[in-house]
Amino acid sequence: MSPASTPHFSFATLADADRIHTIVEAAYRATGDAAGWTTESQILDGQRTDLDEITSLIDQPAGGLLTARQDGKILGCCQLERRSDHAYFGMFAVDPTLQAQGLGKQLLAEAERVAREDWGLDEMRLTVITARTDLIAWYRRRGFRPTGVSSPFPYGNERFGLPKVEGLHFDEFSKSL
Repeated sequence: MSPASTPHFSFATLADADRIHTIVEAAYRATGDAAGWTTESQILDGQRTDLDEITSLIDQPAGGLLTARQDGKILGCCQLERRSDHAYFGMFAVDPTLQAQGLGKQLLAEAERVAREDWGLDEMRLTVITARTDLIAWYRRRGFRPTGVSSPFPYGNERFGLPKVEGLHFDEFSKSL
């Protein structure tokens, strides 16, 4: 994808599950030269997700996995869920070979547009592992602010990864749309 390119956005179908799984794992768990700036490999081993979770998110009646595509190929995705009074944004992933080219900003902007214009919501929330200070700074530059809500990392649940460090938890952030 060239920086000037505009991707096509659409919600994923079950046929997209394998490609989404590949992108999410690469974005969150890649190491060495394959790692983008979003990797969590310094704090977590193991998987980020599995196909069961991805298919359940795709089938979710209150949202799904929003994708960014070019020439039909999925380049990035995010979970977007309509909750009672806000949209929840999660599982944000861009192919590591395409990171730092503006695609993530475009995907986030489209998620905000869907929440605001299609769903009529005026707030978006997300959670970030507090050890991810670079990612928190990225979200803050895009207008997200801490809500003061924190939750523990699910230690012992390998579905979310195998922690390499103690004391992990999630902080919630919110943005007015």
